[in-house]
Amino acid sequence: MRVGIVGCGKIADGHAEQLRAIGRAQLVAACDREPLMAEQFSQRWGGLAQYADMAEMVLRERLDVVHVATPPDSHVALACSALEMGCHVFVEKPFALDGEGARRILDCANAVGRRVSVNYLYNFESPALELGRLLADGALGEVVHVETCYGYNLAGDYGIAVMSDPAHWVHRLPGKLFHNVIDHVLAKVVPMLSEPVVVCADARRMRPASGDAVVDAMPDELRLLLKDRDGRTVSAMVGSHARPIGHAMKVYGTRDTVELDYAARTLVRSARQDQPSAVGRLFPAWVQAWRYARCGVRNLGAFGRHEFHYFQCMRVLLTRFYDAIEGRGEDPVPQAEILRVAAIIDGIVDALAQRP
Repeated sequence: MRVGIVGCGKIADGHAEQLRAIGRAQLVAACDREPLMAEQFSQRWGGLAQYADMAEMVLRERLDVVHVATPPDSHVALACSALEMGCHVFVEKPFALDGEGARRILDCANAVGRRVSVNYLYNFESPALELGRLLADGALGEVVHVETCYGYNLAGDYGIAVMSDPAHWVHRLPGKLFHNVIDHVLAKVVPMLSEPVVVCADARRMRPASGDAVVDAMPDELRLLLKDRDGRTVSAMVGSHARPIGHAMKVYGTRDTVELDYAARTLVRSARQDQPSAVGRLFPAWVQAWRYARCGVRNLGAFGRHEFHYFQCMRVLLTRFYDAIEGRGEDPVPQAEILRVAAIIDGIVDALAQRP
């Protein structure tokens, strides 16, 4: 399969790296409205054909697949155009700015009979895959509550770019910074929720004022409470100030509870006291130490197999996406989950817009 990427920013390198790693398709072209971006990306990835217009790239390069890695306010137009030109499409998150846009892309894909997916990469981290197996086996029983946190480092390269440039596209998003990262939280929890989902959200800015009205209008701490049709709840903390910066989730079930650390790639069952009195309180710490040690051994094995790099999860996701294109599997991210994420983002944006 011949692949082109539209949008040659930082994340496009992750797509190119994993496309090369899975060896299922040939990246042949890159497109960006800024010619210098396309030129530099092409040089990094072995002399790709360069374009400033996606339609021209698709036609001239006879592409089978387009990866859309542009800012999110362009996703609907680009994805639908590529689909209508006969390509399968892989879209960076957020899939679209709102639920209506997400529906338009999915309806277009269904109408033309092409595959479309989204980069919900953390659903394909090793602890997330293990959680999926536990849920499918009923090992946790019925999920009653989920706690999750996602930390965002504003002192990192991307955070500095957003904070130093009032014209950065993140400031154009209705939900600003959170609109760009909240998929990382919602994509993980929506498989455990039934519709409709009630959204309660609040956000604020903790950092000192910079003096720039656009930059200062961007909140950096978000709290969420979700409640689904069956009374199942999710509490989420998304922010930039808690240390250490975390990316974790705890799933409470009627049979068992598990704790996932996406950064350390661990999943352990929560400690429980099975023996009575003070003696019983001696054991859980040792049991947990043994469980984390087993995770460490598994991670060491993955490291030795070259399966422990940062974008290993994207590699798994892309492998399944290309499997689906070739008729060897289902869509890696169900369309219903894409729509559910988009609907909850709409709810968050509405809730934040109503703040005094």
